Amino acid sequence: MNRFRVSKFRHTEARPPRREAWISDIRAGTAPSCRNHIKSSCSLIAFNSDHPGVLGIVPLQGQGEDKRRVAHLGCHSDLVTDLDFSPFDDFLLATGSADRTVKLWRLPGLGQALPSAPGVVLGPEDLPVEVLQFHPTSDGVLVSAAGTTVKVWDAAKQQPLTELVAHGDLVQSAIWSRDGALVGTACKDKQLRIFDPRTQPQASQSTQAHENSRDSRLAWTGSREYLVSTGFNQMREHEVKLWDTRLFSNALASLTLDTSPGCLMPLLDPDSGLLVLAGKGERQLYCYEVVPQQPALSPVTQCVLESVLRGAALVPRQALAVMSCEVLRVLQLSDTAIVPIGYHVPRKSVEFHEDLFPDTAGCVPATDPHSWWAGDNQQVQKVSLNPACRPHPSFTSRLVPSMEPLPDTAQPAVMETPVGDVDASEGFSSSPSSLTSPSTPSSLGPSLSSTSGIGTSPSLRSLQSLLGPSSKFRHAQGTVLHRDSHITNLKGLNLTTPGESDGFCANKLRVAVPLLSSGGQVAVLELRKPGRLPDTALPTLQNGAAVTDLAWDPFDPHRLAVAGEDARIRLWRVPPQGLEEVLTTPETVLTGHTEKICSLRFHPLAADVLASSSYDLTVRIWDLQAGVDRLKLQGHQDQIFSLAWSPDGQQLATVCKDGRVRIYRPRSGPEPLQEGPGPKGGRGARIVWVCDGRCLLVSGFDSQSERQLLLYEAEALAGGPLAVLGLDVAPSTLLPSYDPDTGLVLLTGKGDTRVFLYELLPESPFFLECNSFTSPDPHKGFILLPKTECDVREVELMRCLRLRQSSLEPVAFRLPRVRKEFFQDDVFPDTAVSWEPVLSAEAWLQGANGQPWLLSLQPPDMSPVSQAPREAPARRAPSSAQYLEEKSDQQKKEELLNAMVAKLGNREDPLPQDSFEGVDEDEWD
Repeated sequence: MNRFRVSKFRHTEARPPRREAWISDIRAGTAPSCRNHIKSSCSLIAFNSDHPGVLGIVPLQGQGEDKRRVAHLGCHSDLVTDLDFSPFDDFLLATGSADRTVKLWRLPGLGQALPSAPGVVLGPEDLPVEVLQFHPTSDGVLVSAAGTTVKVWDAAKQQPLTELVAHGDLVQSAIWSRDGALVGTACKDKQLRIFDPRTQPQASQSTQAHENSRDSRLAWTGSREYLVSTGFNQMREHEVKLWDTRLFSNALASLTLDTSPGCLMPLLDPDSGLLVLAGKGERQLYCYEVVPQQPALSPVTQCVLESVLRGAALVPRQALAVMSCEVLRVLQLSDTAIVPIGYHVPRKSVEFHEDLFPDTAGCVPATDPHSWWAGDNQQVQKVSLNPACRPHPSFTSRLVPSMEPLPDTAQPAVMETPVGDVDASEGFSSSPSSLTSPSTPSSLGPSLSSTSGIGTSPSLRSLQSLLGPSSKFRHAQGTVLHRDSHITNLKGLNLTTPGESDGFCANKLRVAVPLLSSGGQVAVLELRKPGRLPDTALPTLQNGAAVTDLAWDPFDPHRLAVAGEDARIRLWRVPPQGLEEVLTTPETVLTGHTEKICSLRFHPLAADVLASSSYDLTVRIWDLQAGVDRLKLQGHQDQIFSLAWSPDGQQLATVCKDGRVRIYRPRSGPEPLQEGPGPKGGRGARIVWVCDGRCLLVSGFDSQSERQLLLYEAEALAGGPLAVLGLDVAPSTLLPSYDPDTGLVLLTGKGDTRVFLYELLPESPFFLECNSFTSPDPHKGFILLPKTECDVREVELMRCLRLRQSSLEPVAFRLPRVRKEFFQDDVFPDTAVSWEPVLSAEAWLQGANGQPWLLSLQPPDMSPVSQAPREAPARRAPSSAQYLEEKSDQQKKEELLNAMVAKLGNREDPLPQDSFEGVDEDEWD
């Protein structure tokens, strides 16, 4: 043992790149997982995006001077907890998820489309998959951990070879030794275990690793005798230990770092023995050299990061720049960028240094799963990293067949969405990302109209084939209209309406707003009379009880239904000229519920039909002409959060606090026709029919209080949601406003400053994200106005009302188009005449059905853009005279001098001070 051993890495320096080399403008996920969130092969990088179940895919190396481009792949219906590339096949990716499955994907190379489905699915497990890793010597073997269960899989047969037992708590890490003979696990019970999976399912050795049960991680060195563990001590400080498996009772060496809540990720290169320690949520990387001799953990260098670290991964050694003595490269995942950090050893000569780059494992597996399980310990043949010895033999795994390139994908420069070089909303970009389905990967999207200002060139079609569909509404922009259209000086608003209520309601003429004063007063404001309201008290409707919900009759713009805490519904008649005096007597009072009322919903087709839900756990269908309830729906076990009529008015859906979603046919019976699982959180939920009545959208909370969207097939409610999309963590329930003409849904909550916008599809990818609308201050309510209020000349898709603390302002969502002189018939289909009833209440109650009439929104003086003539692109080329004219050097100098003089001005012009008047001599005294 030489205590004065000098390391060849002692002068190693970390070199963070310039920002031009960053993979920027991404949106990385920050889910509370202890895994790395990012992995790299020699060709690709995969990382967790900010949408659960969706990974970002980007090439490791840039193509020439072009920016690297990010694609997104929808892998799972829940959070991707871990991922790993095959050590033999750069394009074979394994993903594990909280949806309890492991999937294997064949990722595309240049000129190929994203996979339409996983090649292999393993599971499902009993609990979420937390850890997975490919075998280092055999193709098709991998280890996974879910809860207390660790399994070794034969992926080709989709069956486990063995299950490793004896874990007393959640398994936090499971990793192969480099020779593939042993598996090391770290568990929440503080035990570090070594398994020989081919010998027995029980641990061959175990010891206590760290005194704290928080996240613990493992990394094997180049020898099976040594491994590194990271965790926390009793003082919650980061702790690193080096273990000798031959003397497993005590650590060979240990060191303590800083105190931090994030887990410490060990990134160990077994060939060089360099260990990089990356703490989540920190801004520093520590580099150590791991050697069997003392000191066993020698500090090498530290690197200060520009941004907070969310994840980290090592680049394979075969992708390093060996001629510049790059011995290590770490990929730092931050919130908005991937930063490659190279570790270089300074050398004077530019040549291959064999002492820094020993031979490393190649890309051809040493054995197959059957042979390895039978006891074959053959190792992967090593290859030299010397560029003169390349190329090395390559290997393509047969687990997932390779994909054939598409015929119209000949230009690799447009295969993926550029990062940092185009509009952030194009394709699968970072803001907003064209989200693929959390449960099903992306597929081809619809072609775009060439006459709408968006071309459909072969390059764009190739881009769509690789990156998946994107919404044609993705560039829609929400804009607050001019102040002249605002209603200001609102006073005494009731900002504590129940969560089941939108807080206010509006039609094309008026808006009704509950006030905070006693007696359940409701102010009715005329939208055609914007401006500042007087300081004096407004004429109101005296409801007599606190308001719980209110709704305008869609077929009678002067009738307002108001629900109260006294379990009564009052129908008010507002004069055609507006509310000019206080009204104390309603037109009709509906009684029948025994507890306070939650929600009111008018029938979409039949006049004088109203549905109401109550804390008495019933839904009643009212005949407003007779003033009585005709139908009563039962079956709810807890508070009814929301109800919604189907577009054809034949069915009614509810979402309840008991965690169930129900569909009723009110005229067929009081019991639900279908039931299915709803949101797990009990804080509130909303439901709305979408996709022409084929689907149901439910907004609610999961068990971790994260707001989420669940999309159901209306005919298969019991099977659970088709897709689940997590959004953010916030206290208020998301209120959905759906536009059936475009398939767009607006989502925001009371007290939010952001309005999410998604296009909904009944098939994969289900959710297509569009630009969000953000306001500087929180709003108290946000509702959608009728389609006829939109200005189609400005390509206004939707118009909404935003309720603030003391004002009401309209917000228009408009789509940028080039040829706005034409009517954009591709985004304005015929709309339903929602203000004219199709049926009477009596006819509907007797079983009659109907369909709404349709109305074209096209102004008479505009032609549809689908019939517009195509414009040939104008060619802008310099005249031939410019090419023929040759100027001498003297002419060029004179032109430059004249231009400089013209810029500076004429030197003969008088100076400004020449025109100033002087001071008389006697004025100085």
